[in-house]
Amino acid sequence: MAKFSEQLQSFCDLALRLAELHDVDAVLFVFERPTDWKQLQKAVSKSNVVIAGDTEEVVAGAADEGFDTIVLNMPADAPTYERLTQALLEGVAEEFFPEGASVVAAYSGFEAGPIDSVSLIKLDEHLGRLTVRDLRQLKTKVPVETIKLVVDLAVEIGREGREGKPVGSLFVVGDHRKCMEFARPMGFDPVKGYTRQERRLTDAKVREGVKEIAQMDGAFVVAADGTVVASAQHLAAPNTPDLTLSKGLGARHWAAAQVTKATGAIAVAVSESNGTVRVFQDGEVKLRIEPFRRAMKWKSFDTDGPT
Repeated sequence: MAKFSEQLQSFCDLALRLAELHDVDAVLFVFERPTDWKQLQKAVSKSNVVIAGDTEEVVAGAADEGFDTIVLNMPADAPTYERLTQALLEGVAEEFFPEGASVVAAYSGFEAGPIDSVSLIKLDEHLGRLTVRDLRQLKTKVPVETIKLVVDLAVEIGREGREGKPVGSLFVVGDHRKCMEFARPMGFDPVKGYTRQERRLTDAKVREGVKEIAQMDGAFVVAADGTVVASAQHLAAPNTPDLTLSKGLGARHWAAAQVTKATGAIAVAVSESNGTVRVFQDGEVKLRIEPFRRAMKWKSFDTDGPT
């Protein structure tokens, strides 16, 4: 266990002063190595503090001192901005932070190991925004505009549900001919019989129709140009032993992982339980978006944040 340093004490004081000044909901500490949790508890008093760490070993013992804990399970060389964002996403998922919360985060922004940075973060602004850069990291032949269209639609479904009820859904985008080899109708397919022009997601009426169909079981298969090829499909791509998913993710997410492992498609899954949207490629979750009540903002360019 690392010694509770004077530098850490100083950043605790700074984080708490900033939290009080802006009346935030919580303070988040992102640690790369264990610390003296008893000393930290004394330093932060009765403040609402959440501890995040790279591994179980890093946060071991923190819960015993009354802290809520988050394990990131990310590569050691993951950029600071991505690690911080993952910690915030996990905090929302675990309900450590309320929707739209303000959080003061203390983390290692410049030098590995010691905490040396503090930020004031508004979650609905930080997590409710994607950039074109985020989608281009997928390195796919599917046009970015098509992926944006599907992600926006999925986020709307996750945020709004349908008629007040939560709705889960799955979109598989690109490599549609290969995807259809693993698909079979679950019954009536509402898009069957329409012309390609009448099935394009660029049409607002089509998107509204998709929201209605999303209440049915099964996945949407979408071509790279944004045309809905089929709906209400059961996907049965072969499983591979190297596929792993987080606990709590069900059949819809496994189908997304399997079909993207077997094809060149991108899958966008909406969780029925909380509306969270996950973007899959090559069997892995590449992006995760929380469905805040306010519409998601797209930005053509954004800085990388702290590195």
